[in-house]
Amino acid sequence: MTNTLSETSTPTIERYPATERPSDYAIYKPNSRGNGGVIRFGLNRAKASLFVDAAAQSGEKQFDWENKVTMKWALSDIGTVLATLQGRTLQAKLFHQSEKANSACELTYQEDPDRAPYLLSISRQMSEDKSLRKVMIPLSHGEAAMLEAALRAAVPHLLGW
Repeated sequence: MTNTLSETSTPTIERYPATERPSDYAIYKPNSRGNGGVIRFGLNRAKASLFVDAAAQSGEKQFDWENKVTMKWALSDIGTVLATLQGRTLQAKLFHQSEKANSACELTYQEDPDRAPYLLSISRQMSEDKSLRKVMIPLSHGEAAMLEAALRAAVPHLLGW
């Protein structure tokens, strides 16, 4: 960003166009057991939604993006997750049903001091063959704080404000 003066001598700030920087936030959680995952949150202003993609770990620091699980979150979904991240509820459960598949997302606060404070899972069950894909990752307090900040920042863009 640079500060410039316009023709009216009012200071303005030039912002990078949204196309010049990624509009997503990802939390990567590979592990030595090979059952980690990644969950990516992508803002789609045109569809006034947040797309959440989850991919299971397929190797050392590699993820199976070809078989990812995708959910489209509206404002009500974001609000449900934010309520949990802000400590207003202990758990957020989202369920989306379509003819092709059922998708679910669950964010749970865990009080066990030996575990990560949050557990985030996203799953999709196909209607045709009942196959299930699920990605589950733990979130630290820092990751939860950054996710909350990212979700809060997305809301005005989705509202068009």
